[in-house]
Amino acid sequence: MRTSLASVVIAGLALTSCSTGPPAAPAAARAGGSRTPTATAAARHRADPLPSAAPAASHPVPGSALPAPATLAPFGRSAPAGQGVWVPAGRLVGGVPAVYETVLVPPGGSQSAGIAWLDTGLLSARLYSGSVSPGEGPYRYTAPVAPAQAATLVAAFNGGFKMNQARGGYYTEGRVIDPLRSGAASLVIYADGSADIGAWGHNVTMTPRVVSVRQNLMPLVVGGRPTPLAASARWREWGATCGASSCGPTVPGVEHQWRSGLGITADGALVYAAGPALDPLQLAQLLVRAGAVRGMQLDINPYWPVLVTYDPPAGALAAPSNGRKLLPTTTQGPWTFFEPQWARDFITMSARPAR
Repeated sequence: MRTSLASVVIAGLALTSCSTGPPAAPAAARAGGSRTPTATAAARHRADPLPSAAPAASHPVPGSALPAPATLAPFGRSAPAGQGVWVPAGRLVGGVPAVYETVLVPPGGSQSAGIAWLDTGLLSARLYSGSVSPGEGPYRYTAPVAPAQAATLVAAFNGGFKMNQARGGYYTEGRVIDPLRSGAASLVIYADGSADIGAWGHNVTMTPRVVSVRQNLMPLVVGGRPTPLAASARWREWGATCGASSCGPTVPGVEHQWRSGLGITADGALVYAAGPALDPLQLAQLLVRAGAVRGMQLDINPYWPVLVTYDPPAGALAAPSNGRKLLPTTTQGPWTFFEPQWARDFITMSARPAR
């Protein structure tokens, strides 16, 4: 089924390679280029109209499947076949799909971005921590994914910036690794594996049920629409980018670069989006089109964004050999989360026990 999704990705989708290894500074600490946008982001691809009432996210009942997502309307009048059509991905949970994937070309764009919808009623979230991001280990949950967790693993995706660039904090396994910042965009994971996204101290806050908080920059989507900052021409606020063909420290960064983001829908599903040549507003618009009422940017630049689903034979473990990438052109892949040397944080989504 994943092959049919890949077939609708626009031909020629190009990966901008920074180098044979990871870029020296993939996020906000690296100075951006001096290129001045010729028009504001809002003029290039306007944000959707403000909803009459700001939607709120609910929390699914653990073990109960959410309704499958509806087909997404493509942006623009003409779109390649298959755009917005959801395809099941990954192992079934209780006999039904827990992940769906599709592709969309964002407004003003020419290359497809990938979108994944993750059923948080059937899937339990967990934050894995790395020696570089956030650092200060050791951690119980870190790469590689252990066999006990591979037995139920359905999907995994990248986290956010290094902590000295994230403008936010990190809490996990009962420890504050970096102080949590009020107003920062936050992925919050609870003891039952449910998740929420919002501005810290506003939509989400510390409770006895919280087991992990991963903050990264400021909110990208609020009230079901892109934030004013996402729609502004101040794209460097969303992290320093690589150049068009290099991540060298002297190469000016470009606005339209690989980006990833995560949102939560009104019924509590998570939606992940990633793609090449995205500006912050386009990323926000993809999340909103997928149903996000709140959302955040995750990591950026060619080396870091990746979502993988795993579909092992019945009774077998998730492994690189049975994983598939959301987009075929991401640098990372099914092997990433099983490599002991992987030093960045990531999130896993695993099958909940049958009710």
